[in-house]
Amino acid sequence: MMEKFFTIIGGMGTPATESYIRLLNSRTPAHRDQDYLDYILVNHATVPDRSTYLMDNTKPNPYPDLLDDIKIQSKLDPAFFVIACNTAHYFYDDLQKATKIPIVHMPRETVKHIREEYPAAKRIGIIGTPGTTSDGIYDRELLAQGYEVVKPTEEIQKLTNKLIFNDIKEKNYVDDELFYRILKMMIEEQKSDVVILGCTELSYAQELAHRHNYPIADSQSVLVNKSIELALALRK
Repeated sequence: MMEKFFTIIGGMGTPATESYIRLLNSRTPAHRDQDYLDYILVNHATVPDRSTYLMDNTKPNPYPDLLDDIKIQSKLDPAFFVIACNTAHYFYDDLQKATKIPIVHMPRETVKHIREEYPAAKRIGIIGTPGTTSDGIYDRELLAQGYEVVKPTEEIQKLTNKLIFNDIKEKNYVDDELFYRILKMMIEEQKSDVVILGCTELSYAQELAHRHNYPIADSQSVLVNKSIELALALRK
């Protein structure tokens, strides 16, 4: 019987969740099969698109599916949950109320990471889906820590949408140059001190591209490290 495990609510989208799993396994200090972490992956690919709903609430609502996942998995009594989707954290408070199992708050952990890694940063840029850049998830966390929030311009958001939806989600293709262009615009034109990759597709792009020196806070990478920290603590 598997004990002291955690549950990953993923599939939003699947290539991005695969990126999370790859990083999770590669960063886990392991020298034999039994050193790897015990976890359950729920790759719920058919959850309605989170950003589409947040921009138009007449569209299918992803919350009931996410709630079902949390309730069903809670019966197995994992030590904690992670949700491998930034935009899904719009529903975080309601999901947490539905279970006694702690859910790691990816945006909150990302802001903590900025404080530790970029202590001099003041202006923090956010790129992600239109839902994430407009729903206030990161805004609230950043403002609570005294940061100035920098949003993408309409042009940057359009380019980001292309990278996320048209390239990665639709074709499983990462356009390196487009990714770098977006980061450059956020840093040089929008004067961000650090840019949050507020979408797991952008984290996927970062994993595959990763040929730049721009100061970023990769939310999924932060989530991976937090997952490992919590999971290894279960073994003590």
